[in-house]
Amino acid sequence: MTDAVLYDAREDGIAILTINRPDQRNCLSREVREGLREAWARFEADDAMRIAILTGSGDKAFCAGGDLKEMVETGMTVPPRDMFPLPYDSIELTKPTIAAVNGHAMAGGWMIAQACDLCVASTNAKFAITEVKVGRGSPWAAPLIHMIPQRIFMEIVLTGKPITAERAYEIGLVNRLAEPGAALDAAIELAKEVLEGAPLSVKAARETVMLSTEMGRSAALQAARAAHELTYHSEDAQEGPRAFAEKRKPVWTGR
Repeated sequence: MTDAVLYDAREDGIAILTINRPDQRNCLSREVREGLREAWARFEADDAMRIAILTGSGDKAFCAGGDLKEMVETGMTVPPRDMFPLPYDSIELTKPTIAAVNGHAMAGGWMIAQACDLCVASTNAKFAITEVKVGRGSPWAAPLIHMIPQRIFMEIVLTGKPITAERAYEIGLVNRLAEPGAALDAAIELAKEVLEGAPLSVKAARETVMLSTEMGRSAALQAARAAHELTYHSEDAQEGPRAFAEKRKPVWTGR
């Protein structure tokens, strides 16, 4: 790993990925992109890591977006499909992720926060899709239609104006708010709540949410049943009820 992205594999199964370029407002420079790609691959390959948190160094910016200087120098037109390491998009992941937004999340910063399954933000954070301000595009924002109301989505991308963390929470973009400086701690707390669940159940639940955004009601129900088949036949499916009956905490095996 380079120092552009720090990777902390905790003993509790939580991996913390930190964009470590606060002097550049944690923008998505080439070294950051390469660091994120390597960090996500490391997380996916490590069976001991069950959930990841993505955050940024400092308290001013989670991520200021793409490196505009690089775009000028390279004369970039359409970004290559795999240019940005996005969870569940250009990066294949099978485990849940949380964005801990500790400052401004602008353009590409919004993009990588949006790509994560869950989002915690400090109250001093701001979010914006600013591409219209610099003549660029935001096709990656399309999945927002499944997260926030259409007219709010429309205003955000047409004006490029930032919204506060409180507003992001109101419209459903952010799951939880935290005091300034406490976004990572709040994200760790949320991650621990996810880890309390049986691993196979969590995996199937996540798959159900995602496939439901791709299908109509009947097709989604059918696909969800298939996604949960392994869960129902697992050892954990017997351990959970048994632990409840015995009034103890379940011991999950992930099998």
